[in-house]
Formats: sequence, structure tokens, C-alpha cells
Amino acid sequence: MIRKLWMWLMVLMMALGACVPQTTTPAPAQATTPAVSASQPVELRVMTHDSFAVSEEIVRAFEAEHRAKVTFIKSGDTGAALNRAILTRENPQADVFYGVDNTFLSRALDENIFEPYASPLLEKIPASFKLDSSNRALPVDYGDVCINYDKAYFAEKNLPIPQSLEDLTKPEYRGLLVVENPATSSPGLAFLFATIAHFGEEGYLDYWKALRANDVVVASDWESAYYTYFSASSGKGPQPMVVSYASSPAAEVIFAEQPLSDAPTASLTGAGMCYRQIEFVGILKGTPQRKLAEAFVDFMLGKTFQEDMPLQMFVFPVNSEATLPEAFTRYAQVAEQPAALDSAVIAAKREAWIQAWTEAVLR
Repeated sequence: MIRKLWMWLMVLMMALGACVPQTTTPAPAQATTPAVSASQPVELRVMTHDSFAVSEEIVRAFEAEHRAKVTFIKSGDTGAALNRAILTRENPQADVFYGVDNTFLSRALDENIFEPYASPLLEKIPASFKLDSSNRALPVDYGDVCINYDKAYFAEKNLPIPQSLEDLTKPEYRGLLVVENPATSSPGLAFLFATIAHFGEEGYLDYWKALRANDVVVASDWESAYYTYFSASSGKGPQPMVVSYASSPAAEVIFAEQPLSDAPTASLTGAGMCYRQIEFVGILKGTPQRKLAEAFVDFMLGKTFQEDMPLQMFVFPVNSEATLPEAFTRYAQVAEQPAALDSAVIAAKREAWIQAWTEAVLR
């Protein structure tokens, strides 16, 4: 789009130049805002994390309906993308930001990067997902971060499935779990929060020291943990348990090379063993495309986008009218009692918790 706009401007300047009488000392060019043709689409920039995905046809439909061109700006993981939005807020690089989750929500709100928008579609979203009463950040989806396990491994070894976080420190599970570094991984951070919610600030480091003594493996990111270390993934690694999502078993079925009648993995969804991530969208302050940004937020909260998300990003919709695909209803799991922490407490203590975890587990 930018390239086309520059080409259009070059043609316009050449045409205007041809009409200007030749002089030896041409007057300085005046800064002007190029006129936008009624038929020219308006660009909407959406900054998001690298995991964002959406079906192209529904984006094209949005563009056609609103005479728009949507440009997605993928900016790393959630933390990196949010940092970019914060650092560029004086000169915003996007109109809409999607992907800040409840582990980073308080930071986004404290930095005041969003404009409020009370979308009419909020009435279709349960109150439990609405964590910002000012409507600067609107919920879009959710997913539970839980330990996934390799069903075949436990069956072949006749090993009981762990039923609690405490079980993971038992000798029979030595060296069987891989987790992600919470300093560099969003699911890793979510699992750290689950342990803090369960054991409290006074006990979570002792728990992690016990996991370390039981040879827990730490990977830098989810991709490495799942596809390199996890035995039930294509990587066929040595660990039969991994911190992942409760929707991962559905993905195993959908992306299997051969049709499967059952998922090869499952999630440990016992009370307090999972941490629920909720992702939000917001209109960035200073956008020149406020009305179009509102339309895109409505699009993301609407039934079409909400029903597209599960098989694109393997998350659950928050719109109560959205229907889940069959693979989700059959194989994805939902934690009935996920762990939770207050977002203000997370904001105040996130960095200290990560530093303390690093000292206890990696050094």
C-alpha cells in the first residue's frame, strides 16, 4: 500500500511539474496533504504479536465493506509488541493493537496507550473477561496454559498421571517436565503465575527449587519446548510433559499427518494447575483512523472473526454467540478452576518475580 501511495505521489508530482512554468529559481515546495481519491482504500495498521493469524477471506470482506486496506504489523511476542507500541506512542506506528494479555494488561493501561471505545458487542461478552472498566482494552479471546502430557508414554510406563502441581516434584516424575523461561516466554510466565497463585509469594520459590532438584528442563520459548523437547510432538523429544495450552490436543488432531480418532495428548486441568490468558484489543492513541479502528474492533468481537479464531490461533472466543469447531468441542479442554492473580499485583511484582525465579532456577 505504501509503495503504491508513493508511486501515485510520484506520478502526481510529475504531472504537476509538467504544468508549472520553468523558472531559474523555483519557489520551495509547500507541505501538503495529498488528496485521497474516493475510490482509494484507507489503510488501517494493526500491530500484533507474531502468533496472530486470521483467514484471509474474512479480512478481504472487511476491507471491501469499509473500503479499507488492513496492514498487520507483527512485532515479536506479546511483551516485545507491547514495548514497541509504548516506545512509539508519540508517533504511533499503528491504529489498533491486538494481543496484550492479562499478564501485561496493567502495564498497557498504566502507559495509557489506548483510547476508550465502548463497542456495542461488549454486551455479548461475559463480565468475567472484561478486566478494564474504562473500555480501553476489550477482550477478544482466552486460553488456558496448562501442562500437556504424552498419553502413550504414561500408558507404556504404567505411570500415574500427575494430579497436582505438588506431584511434579515426586521422584517418579524426575526429568519428565519441560517448561518455558518466564523471562522470555508468555506461556512460561503464565505457568509461573499459576505457581505463585497456588503456593503464594512465600512458597513458590521453594516449589521451583524442588522442581529444579527433580531435573525440570527449561526451554527459552514455547516452540523449543513443544517441538524439540516434548515426546508427543513431531520432535519426539525426551520429556513427556510440557507447559502448553489446553487447546494443544485439538491442534494435534487437526494437524496430524494421518487421521486420528483421538488426541495423542491431554492437559492437566486440575484446580489451580492452569493459568487463564485473556487477550485484548485496543485503539491506539493518536490514530487518524478512529472510525475505521472502531469498525475493526467490532469486527474482531463479531461472530465471524470469533468463529475463525479457534482454528487460526487455537484460542477460545469470548463472544457468547460464537460456535466452536467440532475439533475444539471434542479435544480442547477448559480449566474449571484456573489460577488467577490480580493484574495490579502482577504489574507491581512481575519483574521481581521473574528475577527471583531466574536466581532460584537458572543460577
